[in-house]
Amino acid sequence: MATTGSTMLTGAEALALRMSSLRLRPHPTADPLATVAEVVEWFGAMQAQDMASGMWSLGVRLPGSTHTDVHAALERREALRTWPMRGTIHLVPSRDARWMLELTGVRTLAGAARRREFLGLSEADADRAADVLGEVLAGGGRLTRAECVTALVKAGIDGAGQRAYHLLWYAAQRGVTCIAPNVGTEQTFALLDEWAPGQRQPDRDEALATLALRYFRSHGPTTRQDFAGWTGLTATDAKRAIAAAGDTLTTVRVDGVEAVLPTPLLDAPRTTVDDVLALPGFDEYLLGYKDRTLMLDPEHKAAIIPGGNGVFQPTVVVGGRVVGTWKRSLAKTRVTLAVQPLADLDPARRTQVEQALGRYADFLALPPHVTWS
Repeated sequence: MATTGSTMLTGAEALALRMSSLRLRPHPTADPLATVAEVVEWFGAMQAQDMASGMWSLGVRLPGSTHTDVHAALERREALRTWPMRGTIHLVPSRDARWMLELTGVRTLAGAARRREFLGLSEADADRAADVLGEVLAGGGRLTRAECVTALVKAGIDGAGQRAYHLLWYAAQRGVTCIAPNVGTEQTFALLDEWAPGQRQPDRDEALATLALRYFRSHGPTTRQDFAGWTGLTATDAKRAIAAAGDTLTTVRVDGVEAVLPTPLLDAPRTTVDDVLALPGFDEYLLGYKDRTLMLDPEHKAAIIPGGNGVFQPTVVVGGRVVGTWKRSLAKTRVTLAVQPLADLDPARRTQVEQALGRYADFLALPPHVTWS
């Protein structure tokens, strides 16, 4: 990795670069992203345990796209969902799913014994469930979550309570299955090797380097600690990954704190951030970091993550800073979008917020009705 002791960024400069990295404004050193596959590969992984949020995380980065467009891209297997790291569902490039599971999912898998003990399951039960799912999905099968559970119960495996979820997670974590696109509102599963054949298999250092490059190009400038937290890698592996990326990454200082960013961004123009965005709750804009003070006033954290339970509210972002939350309510003929400001917004800003929410309504192909608290 290249290092420079002379490059120092202010928080405002870092925020402008970070928004470009997150592809929420034009990137100064990279072409625009035109497809779901390009967006997901740029990030490497995008948190998507909530499907509606995951779809809009893609849509907001693909101007003019609709929910139907994004769903069709997922049906074309431009990306898929699985549990690659931190025990959380992410969108990942389809052909990279297996090496990511092997690299970042292994620690989560190793820690699953305690959860199985709590649920009254053995490792043999989990392995048998994975085998059953492998059999019923073979030959191009695709089953809803409920149908998968039914298959497990027919095989004599107890899927009551949280057992079914754990067994479905375990099969995907082992790389047997993956999450295919929803059918209606129903989650579906398929065999990973059938849904996304031709999996890439880089060696360990190449995999670590790829993960580091993708994270820092899509989230940087930010810290090595954030990278370790996002991936679930050990501190040792996080350091090794950054080193393996070589001169593609550079160390700088942001307000006195060491940070990493893609080397081409060093020469990017320092532009002023004045964008107005309506982002989903589970967007990488806030999820990819432990320290969110660049984007979020600490006194607003409780409004974004009520109860500190890990459930992020959709956010209104002005000039890179979170200034409000919003919620949607769907009906057949319109989508109601209720805004809760966290800062004073003058009439001109409110108009811009309504325009940003209108883009979301266009994504859903529904007329918007915006209300303010």
